[in-house]
Amino acid sequence: MSQKPTALDLPMVDPLPETTQKYFDICQEKLGLVPNVLKAYAFDVDKLNAFTALYNDLMLGDSGLSKLEREMIAVAVSSINKCFYCLTAHGQAVRALSGDPILGEMMVMNWRVADLDARQAAMLEFAEKLTLESHKITEKDRDALRSVGFSDRDIWDIANTAGFYNMTNRVASATDMRPNDEYHAQTR
Repeated sequence: MSQKPTALDLPMVDPLPETTQKYFDICQEKLGLVPNVLKAYAFDVDKLNAFTALYNDLMLGDSGLSKLEREMIAVAVSSINKCFYCLTAHGQAVRALSGDPILGEMMVMNWRVADLDARQAAMLEFAEKLTLESHKITEKDRDALRSVGFSDRDIWDIANTAGFYNMTNRVASATDMRPNDEYHAQTR
């Protein structure tokens, strides 16, 4: 495979600004790699910063959703959209956060075969409906989330996480973004 993170000819800024290089160094230290999605956005540091700010807020910021639940949303949405990049990267995150490699595989293939609690199932049903038929979301759908303990703030976070992955899945597919090879063997 080419060293390019996408099929587009958009090379990274070289040299990277000091703060961007520091961020990439932290990724390398913590993850053992710099995710290709970051390299893909690094042709324009402002776009990279906007992407990482939103990602970090949604996936790592304060929320009533656990990090695992947010990764589960990423995988469920990406499975519907058949996004190879996100299924590989976020499937690995589900394996790592859950400590269960089987759950990661189930989530990638069909989240309904996983042994999920009522809260997780309702969350993923909502994310799925948002992905397939967002215009059909009604108060009944939000009430289903409330009935299993989600707050309105949690519903906001579910919607934004699912919406983010619907956007990134489409960008990844349109640009043939490829996951880092290292993801495939991690946490198995």
